[in-house]
Amino acid sequence: MTSHGLTVGITTRDRPESLSRCVRSLAHIAHLDPEVIIFDDASRVPATEQLALACIPEIAIRVIRNDEGEGYIVGRNQIVREARNPVVLLLDDDASLLDGDSVVGAIGMLNSQKRAGAIAFAQTTRTGQRWGDPGVSAALTEPCVVRSFCGFAHLVRRDIFLALGGYRERFEFYGEEKDFCLRLIDAGYRTVYLPESCIAHEPDPLGRDHQRYLRYVTRNDALQALYNEPVHRLIWMLPARLLLYFRMRRAWRIDDPFGWAWVLSEVTSNLRPVLRDRRPVSASTRRLWRELGRTPSRTWLAAQPPGRHDEREPVAMEL
Repeated sequence: MTSHGLTVGITTRDRPESLSRCVRSLAHIAHLDPEVIIFDDASRVPATEQLALACIPEIAIRVIRNDEGEGYIVGRNQIVREARNPVVLLLDDDASLLDGDSVVGAIGMLNSQKRAGAIAFAQTTRTGQRWGDPGVSAALTEPCVVRSFCGFAHLVRRDIFLALGGYRERFEFYGEEKDFCLRLIDAGYRTVYLPESCIAHEPDPLGRDHQRYLRYVTRNDALQALYNEPVHRLIWMLPARLLLYFRMRRAWRIDDPFGWAWVLSEVTSNLRPVLRDRRPVSASTRRLWRELGRTPSRTWLAAQPPGRHDEREPVAMEL
């Protein structure tokens, strides 16, 4: 275990310039002596070669290579499992640190608020200009509890992440953060957003496919409902998810005339294992989820005694 207890995990596939920039930015937290793990998701040029060609200054990096191309969700789960430290900073390869204070502050918040299970960062350009954080108002200026984080950069407590089963690997791409944060709330933990802790995120177009995004977002929203919602809500939620596909396809002007059939086929083929593993969250969890979607809360933070554990601990789950 390193002296400051931080592991940094980066998932990557075929984005060498972004990966090099991301790794170089870790110089901002070199004083924390972090463990660094890169998950190479079947890049055509292996990440080890990408980093060697980039002439990055000496930094302790361990690369995990996956030749099957199973996706970044699998990668994030493996990184957290293999991490030797209690706190894990997960980064997309097209994210980069602007300073060290944002990470140090996030670690401090996680350590002082023992019921905080994850920390969400503010998104900026490489020049530090803020841009939209999904589901979070740009007017927020103080730390607060939000219902979810954006996966480009987030800090998690390793023991809680693993106890909850991590991300659902059946999702493959997209939507895993929302599902995890819902289960986090149900276990009695919270996601804290730090508006002054900024990390740059400039989405790299390589590997991004709007059609795939639309299909998987719709599919995974339906699977999430099957995992987490009571039966009486599924009656209307599943059709609503499919209708949302058509609305997004039209709004984003995506040419995908038979995508709806793919979504239906995928939901049907996944139905048996999802129903086997479903554990609907409580009514109070759903209520709090809706409330935090409308208004992030500072009340919960003020009510938590720093440095003390609640009696309740999450129940270990296999996903």
